[in-house]
This record gives sequence, structure tokens and C-alpha cells, in this order.
Amino acid sequence: MKKILSVVLISLALCANGQSSWKMAEGKIATTWAAQVNASNPLPEYPRPQLVRQGWTNLNGLWDYAIRPANDTTPSSFDGKILVPFAVEAALSGVGKNVGAENKLWYKRTVTLPANYKGKNVLLHFGAVDWRCEVFVNRKSAGKHEGGYDPFSFDITPLLRKGAQEIVVSVWDPSDDGPQPRGKQVKKPHAIWYTPVTGIWQTVWLEPVPQSYIMSTRHVPDIDKSTLQVTTIINNLQAGDKLKVTALKDAKVVAEETWSGMAGTITIPNAQLWSPSNPVLYDLQFTLIRKNKVIDVVKSYFAMRKISIGTDNNGIQRMLLNNAFLFHFGPLDQGWWPDGLYTAPTDEALKFDIEKTKDMGFNMIRKHVKVEPARWYYHCDKLGMLVWQDMPSGDMGNTWEPRPAILGKGTSKDRTPESEKIFKTEWKAIMDACFNFPSIVVWVPFNEAWGQFKTEEIVNWTMEYDHSRLVNTASGGNFHPVGHILDLHNYPEPVMPDPEIFGKDRVVVLGEYGGLGLPLEGHTWQTKDNWGYQSFTTNEKLLEQYKSFILRLEPLISKGLSAAVYTQTTDVEVETNGLMTYDRQVIKMPAATLHAEHQRLYNPGLVTIRN
Repeated sequence: MKKILSVVLISLALCANGQSSWKMAEGKIATTWAAQVNASNPLPEYPRPQLVRQGWTNLNGLWDYAIRPANDTTPSSFDGKILVPFAVEAALSGVGKNVGAENKLWYKRTVTLPANYKGKNVLLHFGAVDWRCEVFVNRKSAGKHEGGYDPFSFDITPLLRKGAQEIVVSVWDPSDDGPQPRGKQVKKPHAIWYTPVTGIWQTVWLEPVPQSYIMSTRHVPDIDKSTLQVTTIINNLQAGDKLKVTALKDAKVVAEETWSGMAGTITIPNAQLWSPSNPVLYDLQFTLIRKNKVIDVVKSYFAMRKISIGTDNNGIQRMLLNNAFLFHFGPLDQGWWPDGLYTAPTDEALKFDIEKTKDMGFNMIRKHVKVEPARWYYHCDKLGMLVWQDMPSGDMGNTWEPRPAILGKGTSKDRTPESEKIFKTEWKAIMDACFNFPSIVVWVPFNEAWGQFKTEEIVNWTMEYDHSRLVNTASGGNFHPVGHILDLHNYPEPVMPDPEIFGKDRVVVLGEYGGLGLPLEGHTWQTKDNWGYQSFTTNEKLLEQYKSFILRLEPLISKGLSAAVYTQTTDVEVETNGLMTYDRQVIKMPAATLHAEHQRLYNPGLVTIRN
């Protein structure tokens, strides 16, 4: 009854906010932020904080939608309105319907370009669309894209006409009937597997740019040399063009260089280092100059931080942040919402989970088989939160061996050439999109053997493609002698791989443990049959067990453990093992109590690193 009343009150609030033409679809539970969603301007924040250019048009809002058989062409009529960027299955989309592999989802809207777009090239950006889509502008194809987790754009300038522009998007998403990366989406949700997410689920926007413009940048800090290596990609670069790069701290210039090429190195004097306790960010400005005339300007930011491996006095490999040992401790974070599924209702909601994680005394988040919008990583950068970034899983079906050094059970997935190409293409695109976020310190290509294939090849490529971060080969197995980290999963109690066996060659971590469940009436996805690895009936008993696990975790650090991940940040659908309820309305254990308990894990005296 409490859940029904909550959703009704939110619907009434939306109508009172002048949004009677749209209402949230009937759902199970909702966050309080759902009532703050403005259908005429949802998620209005600038979506690309690592490459900011003045002038843009947000296309989030109400679009026409239709669900049609997969082989049908562009519909002549549509079924109703959908609120972009919420997936069609999400209550906040206003639709709340499944699509399935047998159908396609279609979107349509018109837009009139602002006057200041005249004489500029126009880029149409999508933060993420799950999974295969084609975009049409004025009934001509602008381009196609596969991949549910990476941003993409099309230059639609040749397709523009006078007056209003028509944009149509078709999306096909087979969910777990296809080989593509999909994380925890399944067509029949149960246990740790959740509702499908189809279509647009991140911000859609237009951007006017000059014919020559800065497309992307890449920043690699070196704290030992006090330098920042910068690489750019510039569209239509002309002979004689110059690039000016300016680093600023508190609006004051600390370094500036001008190059004839697209790459170079700048020296950062008296560099302040980024860490969870001191998340110092520098501003960065790129100016493209032609014959002493400014052609394009974009703004970004960077941090001086280093993630590496060192050896302790016992000969055990350890993770180092800025050349010092720091134990990584944080929750497994699924990034799901009861009202928006993959998409947080508001930017405040997106930031909330990180802030509460910080309040609880964690210094790391493992982003689990999902990639977030860029603003999530921006908040981690600003707040000082380390991130381990998983590759979303897909094409599963091979056998998992959760114990290291055991032969005869764990198998690799025999993927088709198409499936391999899909994985490799999207993994590279995800790494490219996330590269400049200093909070990300570990890449995780595989989890628990889910679709794991050609492990040595994938891990070696990942390490070669990004020398500036560590690679956790396969969180929880299957285990291969490659990568920087050996990662064990164990539920519910904390344990660790024997460092005398495994810790001489790789960092040893506990990639998942805990899963302590507490279903709370009025805050669950369903009224019964909720699930946790170990369930409790009171907050007190839950806290007692949680504290006992922290006490067991502490001595493992001095023995060789470098990190631990507790399952999990929030309840998700039928899983009730979150530190918070799915609607984020209840924190099950006092944040201040957890913060105090966790401090014992960060004692610098537990580990001594060899010089």
C-alpha cells in the first residue's frame, strides 16, 4: 500500500507541475526525484564535461514513439509520446513497455535550429542508445551505430533543410537473445538479472561547430615528471594551424604551450596530486588558431594522479596511488533506478549515490557491468571517488571456475567472429569515452567468466592501449596468468587468495563479498520472494554482521590484500542486499557508523612499501 501511495503522489506532483500531457507509467516503486522530472526539460545539464564548447541544444523531452515488427520500415503513424532519455521499459519514459528482439523501437521529433547555428556544421550527439540504431534526418540516413554504452555523433549538416528538421531514430535490441554486451539485462528478470533497457537512455543533443574543430582530447599525467601529455584529434586540420593548451588552477594560468601539431607535453609546476582525500582538479583549455585567428575553443579538466604497483616488505604486490599504498574499499555499484532503470531521474540523483558512498567512508566504487553517463564520472572526479570500471557482459554460456589454480572446469566462450568484433569494438569505444576521467583507475574486462573469451589477447590489448591504469583480468575468474590483478569473489564473508601463492606476481583483491540482505516493507520491488546472499530481519542484526566482516577484513590487509568490494550500493529489483533501498529512501545502517568502522582499513601502518 505504501508503494502504491508513493507512486500516486509522484504522479500528482508531476501533474501539478504543469505536465498533465505526460505522466510516469505505472511502476512498482519510485525515488523522490521522479517528482522533480520536468517533461519539457529533463536532465538539462551539459552532458560532456570533459569537452565543453559554448552553444548547444538539448533534445531531451517528449518524442513520438512506435513499436513495430523488426522488418517494418519507418512507421506512418506513432503510438504516443515517450520521454527521452528514459528507456521505453522505464516508468519515467511514460510508456513502460518491453520491446523484444522481434520488434524495433522508433522515435521521431522535429526541431528548429537556433539562429546562431547558421554557417556552422551541426553535430547530432547521442550519449547512449541500446543497442543497434539508425538515425534519419529529413528522411535520409545520417548513420548507423552499434553499442549500448558509448557516445556517438553524426555530422548532419548535409541533410539539413530550411525550417524545421525531422529526426527519426530506429532501435533494435535483442537483450539476452543476442551476443552484444548487455550487462544484467534479461527478458525474464530474476535474482541478480534485471529488466531490459531498450533505446535512448542518455541525453540527445545538437552542437554547432566550425568546419575545423577539436573532436577529442586525451590527457595522461606523469606525477614523477610533473608533466601532462596531451593528444588531440582535430577535424579538418590545415597546414600552419596551431594548438594552444592552457592549464589553470583556481582561474589562474599555471602552464601554457602552443604547438604546430596535435600533441605535446606541458609541465605542471608544484603539482597538487588528486586523491580521495584531496580531489584537486585543474582546468584545461584548448584553442585552435589559424593565421592568428581563433577557430575553436573547448574546455576540459585533468588531475595529477598515478595508479601503479609496488612491492611491500614481504615481497607482496600492492596497488599504489601516487606512489603510496592505499587500500581500495567500496561497494559493487549496479547503477539501476526503479523509475529510470539505467537512467537516474535527475543529476542530483546521479550524484546522490556517490555522495552517500563517500559519507559511508568508502573510497572506491566498482561500476558493475554498466557504463554511466559522463556526468557520473565527473562527479566522482570532483568528489574524490576511485572507480573500477567493468566492461558490460554479454554472450554468456561458458563455465565458471571461481577458485584460482583449479583446472578442468572453467572454460572460455567460443564466440562467433561477429560476437568477438562486437565486444572488441565496444570495449575500445568505452575506454576512449572514459579515458580522461582521473577517478577511473582500474579496467575490468571480464566478470565471473560471463562471456569470457581469448583472455590473454583481450587483457594484453587493454594493458597496451592504456598504460596509465591497472587491468583486473577477470573479477572472480576465470583465472589466467595475465594482467595486474588476481580477483577472488566469496559470499558472504571476506577471504583472500593466498598471497604467498599468488601475491608475488599480481595484486590480490577481494572483488566481491557481503551481499547482506534486509528487505524493508514499502521499499521493495515486489512484496515477497526478495533475495540476498544472507538475509536479516532487523537493522541491528544486519549492522552486527557487517561490523564482524570489517573486523575480519582488517588483518587480511597486512597479509597482502589490496582491495575489497562489498555487495552492494542499493537494492536492485528483487535483490535486497543494498546498503540503501532501491528507492534510496532508507539507508539501512547509519552512514556515520559505517564511516567510523571503515577507518581501520585505511591505517597506513598496516603496509610498508619497499623503496
